[in-house]
Amino acid sequence: MSTIISILCTACSNCQPAEYKSNPELNFVKPDWKGNIVINGRFQNGTIAEKAPFWEPLKWKLSANPQRREKSNEVYRLPVCYFDNLSDGDGIIWLGHSTFIIQINGVRIITDPVFGNIPATKRKVDFPCNPDSLVNIDYMLVSHDHRDHFDKKSINRLMANNPDIRIMAPLNAKRLFDGKIPEKIQLQEAGWYQEYKSEENIRIIFLPARHWGRRGLNDFNKTLWGSFLIISGNTKIFFAGDSAYDDELYKDIHRIFGDIDICLLPIGSYAPQWFMSKTHMNPEEAMMAFTDLGGQLFIPMHYGAFDMSDEPLGEPIKRLRKCSSNSRNMAQIKELTIGEKLLISEPHQQEAVSIPAGSLSFQIYMSFTKKFHDFHNFSSCFILYIILIFFVNIFYKQFSRHFV
Repeated sequence: MSTIISILCTACSNCQPAEYKSNPELNFVKPDWKGNIVINGRFQNGTIAEKAPFWEPLKWKLSANPQRREKSNEVYRLPVCYFDNLSDGDGIIWLGHSTFIIQINGVRIITDPVFGNIPATKRKVDFPCNPDSLVNIDYMLVSHDHRDHFDKKSINRLMANNPDIRIMAPLNAKRLFDGKIPEKIQLQEAGWYQEYKSEENIRIIFLPARHWGRRGLNDFNKTLWGSFLIISGNTKIFFAGDSAYDDELYKDIHRIFGDIDICLLPIGSYAPQWFMSKTHMNPEEAMMAFTDLGGQLFIPMHYGAFDMSDEPLGEPIKRLRKCSSNSRNMAQIKELTIGEKLLISEPHQQEAVSIPAGSLSFQIYMSFTKKFHDFHNFSSCFILYIILIFFVNIFYKQFSRHFV
C-alpha cells in the first residue's frame, strides 16, 4: 500500500501547473498577452498539454501512400538561378525550402539557414551559390528546431563567415547551439508577440505558429517555435516558418499590424492530411492565411527542396496555382526561382520587380492588377491593362522611327 501511495505522490509531483514564459527584457506588442504556456517544461500551442507523437508517425510510416506511383513517375525539379555574390539593394532571394536572404533598408537578414542535405533526407535542388559567399549578414532568424529549418553545419558555417551576426530565436533556443556560439555573436530569445532589440531602422517581432519542436528522443517541445514579422519604414514582411492553418492566429496578427506587404508562406509537407494538418498547411490553407493577413504579395516556400511527406514534390505549387486562379489572386503570387532576387521598395510607390525581369507587358500587368486589387475588380484592371499596352505600342512605334 505504501508503494502505491509513493507512486501516486511521484506522479502528482510530476504534473506541474501551467506557467507563462517570456523574455523579461523584451517588450510585448500585444498588451494583454501573458506569455507562452509551459506545462511540465514543454511549450504548448494551447492550454491542453500535448504529448510527443508516437503512434501517429508509426501508423503513417506503415501505411501505403496512395500517391506512391505518381511520386515515382514524377519528373520535377525547381529551376535554379546561380549567383556568385550577394548584390546590394533591397530585395528577397529564395535559397530553397525556408531559407531566404532579405535585404531591406541597408539590413541583411537570413532565415532558417539550410545549405545542403539534412540527416536522412537528401536535398532535391542545388544551392544557388557557394555558402561562403553569404557574408555581411546582420541577422539570422531561427523559427524552430526541426532539422530542415535548423541545420547545425549550415549555421556553424554561417557564423564563421559572419562573426558579427545577431541571432533572433525562440525561447530556449540556446540549447540548440551546444554552447558553441562565439563570444561576439549575440543571441536573443523571444516568446510570441515579443519584439527583439534591433537597429533603429528595422523592427523584428516574434509571432505565433501552430507547430511543435523536437530534435532528439526526450526534447519534445523544449524549444518554442514561431514566425517573424520584419518592419522597415512602411514595408512589412511576414515569414511564417512552419505552421498549420489557424484563422484566429493570422487574423490576430492582422488586427495588430494591419495589411502585410509580403508574405513568405509554406505550402508543402501536407500529406497525409489526417496526420500533417495539425502542423502544416496545404496550398489552399496558405491562401486563406494570406487573405487573413491582408497580404499584398504571396511568395510560396517550403516545397520542392526536401521530400518529407506523401505528396509529389511538384504538387504543392500546382495546387496553389489552381486555387489562386479560382480566387482571382494569381497576380498577387510570385513564384521565385531558387537564387532569383525580387526587388522591393516602399509600398504604394513602386511595385516589386523580379530579376530576371519578365516581359514588359507582364510587369505592367502585375503592377496594374496589384494597384487595383483593393477594389476587387479584375475586369476593370484588365481593360486598363489593354489600353495601357495600346499606348505603349504606339509610343514604341513612334520612338523606333528615329532609329530606322
